[in-house]
Amino acid sequence: MKHFVLIAALLTLGAPGVAQAQYGADLRSSFGAGRGDQDDARAAVRAGRQAPLSQVLSAIAQRTPGRHLNTTQGTHGGRPAYFVQWQTPDGKVIIFIADAESGSIIGRQGG
Repeated sequence: MKHFVLIAALLTLGAPGVAQAQYGADLRSSFGAGRGDQDDARAAVRAGRQAPLSQVLSAIAQRTPGRHLNTTQGTHGGRPAYFVQWQTPDGKVIIFIADAESGSIIGRQGG
């Protein structure tokens, strides 16, 4: 009986961690953080279907002083897009939206 109670307690304590780990994996994949996404992006750049991220970062740096924090990929208006987090010298964070095919900046949020 003691073994049964111990096993039940361990399973109950372990379940929230399993749920959180699964939730975290789902959350990361929804923001494009999967390893396959990077490989797909590199292949698209090599094939000429997508602008290199370095081109987008250069365009942002020319118009807004600051530093690159993070980039994710997704869609904007039905088109593939880069979502670039950029921090200005005064600490504000701006999200630049760039068309992934042309590399042009098509929007921004924050700042």
